[in-house]
Amino acid sequence: MLSRVAERIYWGSRYLERVENTARLVSVYDNLLFDLPRDTNIGWYNLIVINSSTESFNERYKVQDERNVVKFLLADDSNTSSMLTSLKQVKENIRTTRDVVPQDTWELINELDLFARNNIRKGINRTDRHQFLNTIIKHCQEINGLFESAMSRDATWQFMMLGRNIERADMTTRILDAGASIMLQPNEGTSINLSQVVWGNVLRSLSAYMNYRRSIRTQVQSSKVARFLLEDPHFPRTIAFCLEEIESAIQKLPRPEKTLSVLHALKELNYPLENGNPLNEEFRDYLNDLQIQVCELHNEFSENWFAFSAEHEISSETVKPEAANLQIACQA
Repeated sequence: MLSRVAERIYWGSRYLERVENTARLVSVYDNLLFDLPRDTNIGWYNLIVINSSTESFNERYKVQDERNVVKFLLADDSNTSSMLTSLKQVKENIRTTRDVVPQDTWELINELDLFARNNIRKGINRTDRHQFLNTIIKHCQEINGLFESAMSRDATWQFMMLGRNIERADMTTRILDAGASIMLQPNEGTSINLSQVVWGNVLRSLSAYMNYRRSIRTQVQSSKVARFLLEDPHFPRTIAFCLEEIESAIQKLPRPEKTLSVLHALKELNYPLENGNPLNEEFRDYLNDLQIQVCELHNEFSENWFAFSAEHEISSETVKPEAANLQIACQA
């Protein structure tokens, strides 16, 4: 297949996952702050920090309040990772690759885009936010369900898996970072079990709460939640599962050797959680290292399959440029 088609499939899948993840992140944070006492030292601006968007947010807004943060994450055109901007990129990438995806894909994506743009104020305003974001998530899951049931497991599918799972892995590290950063803020006077509330919401943001309880068979504890989301080999949104899916896809594509070596370097990063180590700043540094390695893996994809040279490396938040018109053969 043409490398530009492979790249657009990769980015279309990645941006679709980003739309769902952004909706999940805002929804769970909304629920979290609703569950916490008003005197808790936790604010919406924390979402800007964990998404590494402080500079672009501060250029755009002077007040770090709920409305501005939610608007920036969901609707701001200047934010290349906002939900509406990501949806625009999904449409553009799928529009130019309609011949290699299921026939109903274009219609479903247009329905999602129209719903999001016509109802975005429901997401920004608090009253109907939960219902709006849940509908966005359900639409994304419907599209992914179509892919799962109606696509051949050929080269197109492998590039789709690369995009989906690298985005999931990145978001899981950021959600873990959100939980750790909240717990490190001073909240001595809080009258509730803050750890239970925060880490329970971390699990729910990834639809992992029941799977955690079945797997770990104990109450929600910070180090055990972190270990589950980093190491569980069965749940689709853990780091370990995503990296295994990426490795499987790489092995079915041409020239896998160097890309696999970058992936293996990422898999070798670890943080000792066996002895109940606290999720402190050292843990957050580890998550930051994971995010950097995820970006390195993405750059390796670009260099290997999308015909980029080193000076055109792009980060996870950069809108893709055009790829060269080179052909990629897929192993049978």
